[in-house]
Amino acid sequence: MTLPRSQARSAARLAAVQALYQHQMENTPQARLLNEFHQHRLGAEIEDEQYVDAEVEFFDDVVKGVLARADEIDEVLQAKLAEGWTLKRLDKTMLQVLRAGAYELMARADVPVATAISEYVDVAKAFFDDREAKFVNGVLDAVAKEVRA
Repeated sequence: MTLPRSQARSAARLAAVQALYQHQMENTPQARLLNEFHQHRLGAEIEDEQYVDAEVEFFDDVVKGVLARADEIDEVLQAKLAEGWTLKRLDKTMLQVLRAGAYELMARADVPVATAISEYVDVAKAFFDDREAKFVNGVLDAVAKEVRA
C-alpha cells in the first residue's frame, strides 16, 4: 500500500529510532542493520501486524547520518540537557529519539523545523508519556535554535 509521503516519512522515523536502538543494544553492523529492516520490518507483516510502508531512502539517511555523526550530535544534545544531566542518564530509547531528531535538524534542511520536532514528539509518544514527549519537544527546540539559526 502506497502512503502519502508524510505518513511514509513518519514510519521511516519510527523505524529509524528502532534501528538505532537495536544498533546501540546489539552493536549490529550498519549494513546488516539496514538490510534487516529493509527485508523484514519496513512495510512487512509481523505477527499479524502490518507495518506501514516507510520511505526507505529517508530511513537510510537518518540511520546512516546518526551513526556517522554520533559524536557531533551527542555534543549538541549534551549542551541542551539540564545541568547535572548526561546522555548516559537518559533512557536508551529516548536517546535515539533525540539523536534522530537532532540529526534531521542539523542535516536535513529540506525538513521544516516544526515538522521535525512534532514528528519526533509523536515518536516519543509511541514509547513514553506526555512528560517525556514534552522533554523531546524542549530539547529539539533548543537544538533547532542553535543549528537552524
